[in-house]
Amino acid sequence: MEIIWEFIQFTLYSGLIVIISKYLLVTVLRKLAESLNLKPKTVGNIAGIATSVPELLTVSFSAAAGLTYASSYNIISSNVINSIQYGLAIFLNKNQKELQNKALKIDLVMVLLTILIPITLLIIKMESSISIVPIFILLFLLFYFINSHSHKLYLNRVTKQERQIEEEEKWIRGKKKAIIKYSIYLLIIAILLYIVGNLLSNILESLCIKFNIPQIVIGVLLGFITSIPELITFFEAQRHHKKEENAKDGVIEATNNLLTSNILNLFIIQAVGIVIYSFVR
Repeated sequence: MEIIWEFIQFTLYSGLIVIISKYLLVTVLRKLAESLNLKPKTVGNIAGIATSVPELLTVSFSAAAGLTYASSYNIISSNVINSIQYGLAIFLNKNQKELQNKALKIDLVMVLLTILIPITLLIIKMESSISIVPIFILLFLLFYFINSHSHKLYLNRVTKQERQIEEEEKWIRGKKKAIIKYSIYLLIIAILLYIVGNLLSNILESLCIKFNIPQIVIGVLLGFITSIPELITFFEAQRHHKKEENAKDGVIEATNNLLTSNILNLFIIQAVGIVIYSFVR
């Protein structure tokens, strides 16, 4: 009976992280982005950061509990599931033709690398080596550089006059009160996520140590759970822009959501997990 209760708590706390992320964190960040009149690429980046918060929490607390394999499998399964969900969202919205753009093709190649790299690290047994952390940081900067410059080359065909109008609109719409309000909301949400994440960490440690549940099982379960916010944002981005009859912007937003989420998961969040594990072991 005790193990059943532990799994109920595991499901409850994991579900709470997803609910808080989807209905509070992602919503607040999107409203903040829209109030500042940001481009679809930037909104996608912000959504990617928001939807990676559950992975940050679960990986950090797993590493603190000494469950390094659970952290690694969490990252791999999250990145794989994110990519599958993205493909499903593109297919169901019939936006495949929008992927012919070179910038989006480059983004998807980098997404593929965020899956192959952690699998390779597991094979060569370097997934928890502290020496990989600076490499992860350099790769994160490289991927970000490639993403930014490919979009400037192949997507951002904006005239000087249009850019000036855009900046003026951003200034008008980016009101100080809205920024302050949403910043306070974000702080409260972060505190809620920390509390729930800490409770989830205790359950993870109990399941692995007390009941001998393999870390790979825990990691894959966490991957499925923490990928739900991405599924929601992929569909929401395309639905939002389809209403405005601009499917391309929806695909740009969803693609940058996917890429940002995956590179954060691998290069930043896994690095955080490695550092935490190195200190606690």
